[in-house]
Amino acid sequence: MASMIFTDPSSAAAVHRLPFTRFSNDLISLRRFVGPLHVRSPTHTLPRTLSLRSPRSSRPVSASMATEPSAKVIDGKAVAKQIREEISAEVSKLKEAIGVVPGLAVILVGDRKDSATYVRNKKKACESVGINSFEVHLPDDASEEEVLKFISDFNGDPSVHGILVQLPLPSHMNEQNILNAVTIEKDVDGFHPLNIGRLAMRGREPLFVPCTPKGCIELLHRYGLDIKGKRAVVIGRSNIVGMPAALLLQREDATVTIVHSRTKNPEEITRQADIIISAVGQPNMVRGSWIKPGAVIIDVGINPVEDASSPRGYRLVGDVCYEEACEIASAVTPVPGGVGPMTIAMLLSNTLSSTKRAYNIK
Repeated sequence: MASMIFTDPSSAAAVHRLPFTRFSNDLISLRRFVGPLHVRSPTHTLPRTLSLRSPRSSRPVSASMATEPSAKVIDGKAVAKQIREEISAEVSKLKEAIGVVPGLAVILVGDRKDSATYVRNKKKACESVGINSFEVHLPDDASEEEVLKFISDFNGDPSVHGILVQLPLPSHMNEQNILNAVTIEKDVDGFHPLNIGRLAMRGREPLFVPCTPKGCIELLHRYGLDIKGKRAVVIGRSNIVGMPAALLLQREDATVTIVHSRTKNPEEITRQADIIISAVGQPNMVRGSWIKPGAVIIDVGINPVEDASSPRGYRLVGDVCYEEACEIASAVTPVPGGVGPMTIAMLLSNTLSSTKRAYNIK
């Protein structure tokens, strides 16, 4: 069985690491992006040479450089672009070698605009790297049996190597039954209980890791940020992000604490962390007073807040107060442009891994 720890093109060990980009204090205000359907580019440009060096220094970048006045920006958009380029090259080699093209099937139920947007973005991402995409769009009143029938068909289709059921599902459907129906060999979302169970056990390797938490760890790897021996706090305990993120950090030999809605003194606990991963969906909940100087922050939250100055009437912020974090942390992901682009990149990576595994290709 293939090793879980990033043996595919998302592996940090197989590529050069990315440099940090730093925003000075007077540029922090420019991080107020607008709109949920796209990510506006930051005002900086990332150097094309991918090495672990600061744009303003010849010294290697590390989390210990926390004494500088502003945090380094962990650019998820740049990392995701690099990973897509690596995947595209692998897909081309696979096609040339054995005539096989990876295939990803997505099942969408209902007419939620956000879900439709996510599916459309996944389709575009597949096309950009040469992966075939198969889409099923069912009405909101479709039966659970209809969904299960399509899953069964995709399970048996050799041209499909990954199956994704877009969540949330309509309330009349049993989400657990539907997700469990996806064969574990094509569970590129990593939500099958056998994959999660293997992730939780020492000496066992899941076939797939959930995409968002996998992307969080990949960002740490790509920027050369140490995890082993560090104190990590995961804020949130969802099955999709919080719980698997904690399991991944534990596999990386971090000492992990999970903060949730029933935790007493969450600020005090979080302030002890060298690494913070926040995924609770509460805008600006983590303030500067929660952050240990020099900590590394991965902000998974994407929250709309009212902003009369924005053409859309709102802007997007994370769970972490970005402006305050930039003054205290050593490195931080922006919102948007941090974890978000990594989720789809990891989905593509999982689909490629599934294809290679199906044909016993290392």
